[in-house]
Amino acid sequence: MIVTVTPRMGAWTAEVRDHRAIFRFSPPSENLTALGELPRVWPGRGLGVLGTSLPGLRAALGEVMKTPGYWRGRAASRPGPAWGTPWRDTEDGFVYLAGPAGRAGPAAGYQAVTCFTVAAADIRDLRIRVSGYLHRP
Repeated sequence: MIVTVTPRMGAWTAEVRDHRAIFRFSPPSENLTALGELPRVWPGRGLGVLGTSLPGLRAALGEVMKTPGYWRGRAASRPGPAWGTPWRDTEDGFVYLAGPAGRAGPAAGYQAVTCFTVAAADIRDLRIRVSGYLHRP
C-alpha cells in the first residue's frame, strides 16, 4: 500500500508492504551534491538523516502509522532492538540513530541510499525518538 504524500513529508514517500515500511527519499536537486543529502543506513545497525530532512521523515512515519498495513504488521511481529537517542554530527549535518533500519547484513558502516525499510513493529519507537529530537530546546 502506497502512502498518500502530504506537503509535510517533503521529499519523502512511503509504502507499507509485508509488515515493513519502505521509505524513499528524492533529493530536491539532481546534481552531484544531492548525493550528500541521501539518508545513510548501516543495515540492521542504524540510520542517518540530514537534519533538514528529519521533519519530513517524522511526517512520513506518522502517515505510515495511519495505515491498516502498519497495524497488521505491528500486531504480527515483535519489535527489534530499541532505537537509540539521536545525535547530530556537526561536521556533516546528519542526525544518527542506532537501531534496526534495513535488514542486517554483512555491510559495515553507513552507506548513502535512496530507500530503506523499517519493520512495522519498530516505526512507533523511531517516530518517538525523531519527535523528541525535533522538540528539544
